[in-house]
Amino acid sequence: MRIIILSASTGGGHMRAANAIKSSVNQKYKNSVVEIVDALEYISPILNKTVTEGYTHLAKRSPSVYRVIYNSSNNKLATQLISNINSLISKKLLSLLNEFNPDLIITTHPFSTEMAGRLKELGKINVPILCIMTDYAPHHTWINQNIDEYVVANDDMVKPMIEMGVRKEKIHPFGIPIENAFYTPRDKNIILKEMGLNPELPTVLIMAGSFGVENILQIYKDILGLEYDLQIIVITGRNQALYDAIEGVVYGDDNNFSEFFLKHRYMRKLKVFRYASKEYLKRRSKFRRDTKTLKKKETRIIYFTNEVDKYMQVADIIITKPGGLTITEALACNLPMAIFDAIPGQEEENANFLVSNNMAVRLDSGKNGAEVIKNLLDNRNKLEFMKYSCMIFDKSDSLDNIINLMVSLIKDKSE
Repeated sequence: MRIIILSASTGGGHMRAANAIKSSVNQKYKNSVVEIVDALEYISPILNKTVTEGYTHLAKRSPSVYRVIYNSSNNKLATQLISNINSLISKKLLSLLNEFNPDLIITTHPFSTEMAGRLKELGKINVPILCIMTDYAPHHTWINQNIDEYVVANDDMVKPMIEMGVRKEKIHPFGIPIENAFYTPRDKNIILKEMGLNPELPTVLIMAGSFGVENILQIYKDILGLEYDLQIIVITGRNQALYDAIEGVVYGDDNNFSEFFLKHRYMRKLKVFRYASKEYLKRRSKFRRDTKTLKKKETRIIYFTNEVDKYMQVADIIITKPGGLTITEALACNLPMAIFDAIPGQEEENANFLVSNNMAVRLDSGKNGAEVIKNLLDNRNKLEFMKYSCMIFDKSDSLDNIINLMVSLIKDKSE
């Protein structure tokens, strides 16, 4: 099989879904050739940078504007306009597709879905197209009549997609594909002991490092202030500012270091100034030496890691933003969620799905957010019911089902 996956790097989930598919195909079909391409980057690095940075800026700094754009684009008229724009740039993918000569095209992003569908509509390609939708509610920008099949996150998406004009037989609620490691059980006690944590204490996992510092830092501080015996794992990703700020709190240099660091944001962007600052070096050296003044609650800070599944499987609850792939991974680990700072649009819809199905609670960065965590840990029946709700939302066969569908599409094309 020769398969090309057209994705995009706006957010991390689209590429993670693509990589999960690639890994699974390569394991099952050793002679297959699977290529992942960032479609926007391939067409124009400048366009990719503009779209990616624009998305990040709006999501972080102007969520109300992002909400307007998201809602206004969720109709046929806006979709047609986007299609017309895409038709101007999608032809740039032709040389790539002709050279690769795929048996199947998979898309994991609405832009690449529209591009591939447009090329097929124009008669430029005649290859089956499989779209993998990476959120928990549909949006018109994903919909194109030239897409052969859709894989969606849940059964609730089928009806609205039919209303958007997609035939029911083309919609498969297999679930968002993620790496099989999230469905592979680990020994919680062993992992916690290896981390120097107590298997008898509740463990709170905090993730969402790619979107800012202040809110996550405040949530962490609020949890530290709880009169409740628990332990915390914080995964900051490649957010060095967040890592340093949390580290400043953990090692007792909160006032001197982390707030100084947050106020001097230019140092994070200009490393020359950051590391040249005598004040920065002096304060960092101080809390580095002072490792014996840990706060009330044991905390482990994890920078970027490829073992997110390990930390999810030892936690009792995760505090995170409701990105499509992150919540899918948490669901696979039967991990109840406390969600915050949902981006208007797809993340709000993801959050609504989770809360309405008893898989998550909402919280904010104020004091009541920490109380929500405390009350949930106190109420073991509710927490267990949330775990059960995650468990019965079983999509462990998602990748197998997707690969079977892929093989079927390729077979039908060859006959």
